[in-house]
Amino acid sequence: MAQTGYTLPVFAVAAAKAALCCAQDQSHSDYVVINLLPTEAEIPIEQCARLNPQSALAITRSDPGDNLDLTRNTPIWAKVELHPRSSDGEAIILEAGDGLGRSLEGIPAIYSYAQKLFEANLSPLIASHHTAHITIILPEGKQLASRTSNAAFGIIDGLSLLGTSGISKPLSTEEHLDSLREVLIDRATQTKDLIFCIGSNGMQVADKAGIDPQQIIQTGNWIGAMLLEAARQQVNSVLLLGYQGKLIKLAGGIFNTSSHLADAKLEILTAAFIRAGGDAAGAQQILAAKTADAAHGVIQEQGQELPVFTDLVERINTKAIAYVSKYADRAMLVDTVLFDRQGKIIVGEEKLICRL
Repeated sequence: MAQTGYTLPVFAVAAAKAALCCAQDQSHSDYVVINLLPTEAEIPIEQCARLNPQSALAITRSDPGDNLDLTRNTPIWAKVELHPRSSDGEAIILEAGDGLGRSLEGIPAIYSYAQKLFEANLSPLIASHHTAHITIILPEGKQLASRTSNAAFGIIDGLSLLGTSGISKPLSTEEHLDSLREVLIDRATQTKDLIFCIGSNGMQVADKAGIDPQQIIQTGNWIGAMLLEAARQQVNSVLLLGYQGKLIKLAGGIFNTSSHLADAKLEILTAAFIRAGGDAAGAQQILAAKTADAAHGVIQEQGQELPVFTDLVERINTKAIAYVSKYADRAMLVDTVLFDRQGKIIVGEEKLICRL
């Protein structure tokens, strides 16, 4: 039977909790209990030691269960330093050590769910006169990050503490789709206006924009199936948020975006370029591009970015609305936000702002 595990933020919080207890000279054992909001987990602590009377270091190791996860068995260090707290000071200050990514502005790549875990698990343990400066260190983080798309989305020097759940559960294709539907059904009881994030890249863009996590639904490649489920749950509107090279497939009527099933993105981009008034030479360059990013670059060079992607958004919306009407027999508003490999929004930023 497949074994579940935990996501990277859980191990970072576990190491920090162990180091905090050690720094405050509290008893600690070979494991810590972490509140995953709302369940709990026991996380083993590999090593823990005081560095001086006000600081300590603890180490744990990632275990994602039977998932294919590049962070498997990677060490996670947390250094906690206690400083006097000012009258208006915070209990926790999170910092990125070696191997934990940062934004181009220098902000640690520690996203909403991870921040909530730190707050829930550590704040109650910190004395009222102390501020805990917590530095998360991933010794293998830079090397592992080179195998991800973090840098393309403005996260440099390491991995992110990203995710919406602490549990890492291995799933079959059918189970994965069922799990996504379960989340959608639950969220639809709370709001009838949802945001579909296509891939982890969409999650990063939504998180940076400050979108309420309760509006967000991950879809994987099953955009069509998830749109129909939203319609069945009487959702009023869905905002599709995705990387252009993936989401534009809907403009060609492709509602499962797995490249194993269909991949016509260059043809779809070329058709939009011609509709926008592009010439044959430019169309040939787009068709010859090796990636959607390279094709996007050609379109930018031709000065056609806005008309091309505005056309594609309109077609995505029209086809998605028609798809829902045909297969779910219901009217549901669908709109789209497209972004590039760097997470920069190409078309639809105002629609995302409206959801804040």
